[in-house]
Amino acid sequence: MRFRSIRCSPLEGWLESRFRYSNTIVYNNFPWPGFAGESLSDKHRNAIEQAAQGVLEARARFPTSSLADLYDPLTMPPAVLRAHHKLDAAVDAAYVPSGGPKTYASDAERVAFLFALYQRITSLLPAPKPKISNPLDGLDRGSR
Repeated sequence: MRFRSIRCSPLEGWLESRFRYSNTIVYNNFPWPGFAGESLSDKHRNAIEQAAQGVLEARARFPTSSLADLYDPLTMPPAVLRAHHKLDAAVDAAYVPSGGPKTYASDAERVAFLFALYQRITSLLPAPKPKISNPLDGLDRGSR
């Protein structure tokens, strides 16, 4: 899943040629959609579950390949890559109700969103009130 792997890089670092991945720094505190006060809809949950199952099914089509073979950027089977793209799209869509954009310009934008979401989830301070775009919107117009 793209969100988890890009968040891992700035937090965990590398071990040899792969991510160093711990349960206390990356896994247990990952800001999954729905943890910021809004619930994860059944539509999004089902889409993620189906896409994750699609990844498992795509990998199962290559029973003699190791995970290292399946995830080598030079030899990754197109079916596995397509399945991961579908999973990434399902996860991206699940973050929209939490304030995420519909599309991300870069992985850096994804990381920035995840850090902002994590800060919002863990902050002891109340969330900032949205700014009023029209100065007259905040006035009681009935008292004029």
